[in-house]
Amino acid sequence: MSLCAAFPTLFDLIDESDTFEVDGVDKADFGTVVDQCFLCDLCAETKCPYLPPHEWAVDFPHLMLRAKAARFKTTKPRWRDRLITSTDPVFTALSTPGVGQLANAAAKSTALRKVGERVAGIHKDAPLPGFFPGGAARRAQPTRLEQPAEAGSTTTGKVAVYVTCYGEHNEPDVVGDLVRVLEHNGIAVRLLADTTCCGMPKFELGDLDAVAAKKDRNLPIFLAAVEDGYDLMSIVPSCTLMYRQELPLLFPDDADIERVRDAFFDPFEYLVLRNRDGLANLDFKKPLGKVTYHAACHQRVQAIGQRTFEFLKLIPATEVTLIERCSGHDGTYAVKAETYDAAMKIARPVVRRVRESEPDAYGSDCPMAGRMIEHGLDDGTKAIHPLAMLRRAYGI
Repeated sequence: MSLCAAFPTLFDLIDESDTFEVDGVDKADFGTVVDQCFLCDLCAETKCPYLPPHEWAVDFPHLMLRAKAARFKTTKPRWRDRLITSTDPVFTALSTPGVGQLANAAAKSTALRKVGERVAGIHKDAPLPGFFPGGAARRAQPTRLEQPAEAGSTTTGKVAVYVTCYGEHNEPDVVGDLVRVLEHNGIAVRLLADTTCCGMPKFELGDLDAVAAKKDRNLPIFLAAVEDGYDLMSIVPSCTLMYRQELPLLFPDDADIERVRDAFFDPFEYLVLRNRDGLANLDFKKPLGKVTYHAACHQRVQAIGQRTFEFLKLIPATEVTLIERCSGHDGTYAVKAETYDAAMKIARPVVRRVRESEPDAYGSDCPMAGRMIEHGLDDGTKAIHPLAMLRRAYGI
């Protein structure tokens, strides 16, 4: 299985119907197809022949989004799904001093995880993130450069980092890696304060009103940074995708969203653009050896090319193996009791390729994908974010 189970589920329903066509499928069964789509968008990006300009103009992921949104309006989601997509209050609570340590210990307790599966429907073996008090603001506070980098043809040389709820509470060190790498390239950096979740978890649930509310909270903060001459960036491809693709599709007539979209960059896309303008720091101190790099789905569908792969290959004495296949994590999909096994099936080929490559380091631009691969390997090794790899290569 190279993508989600939505199409296999649909094809099975068609094969079992009287007409052997979609019109023979009971509409009551359509929900089983929708449940298997986690909106990675890769079917539209790499597989589906019916996208515009085809006369059928089928955008399957966004068709599934419409179905999720319609169902959300008529059917109250189970409390577990409302809880695990409410990242701001849940992550804030779980990363407070004392509570974070308890949450991390509970995630490692076999007995408590079994209770969690029975009560909450969180699979007892699913990989869960850690929670860290203090967050990115404490660990990654940028220094003030006396002379910011010059602007390039498409970059300003100034970056405002959207920390994201995941970067703040689960992966603050990756935010720190991004800040140090940008500063090492002479780029002025600031962390955006008072932002909220990008809305992707609620987006996948079909709660578009919550997505709009989060957009309204973040947009003035982003616009103020753009007005000050900053480009925008985050450490999570899904968060970047929300502002580069999903929100512009949901709000096509909003000029402010267009301005934010045009200012948002993937970290390695930014570094490649700086390098093309002769402005990137290529003074690497340490080789990385054999690196196996997984390209995240929500990065691939941004159609920016394999910029992480391209930049890591610039490091001397470094061999980079690229994997372009879904990791199976897919937001909340891999943690739910009813879809964990399907997620592991999707991840299996990626895990096998990482194992067979025998790398010195492996990882993904998506921290969740990296954790899923690490979980599948289950050999004591740890996924390393490409930004951490780059920081190591710089010797900083």
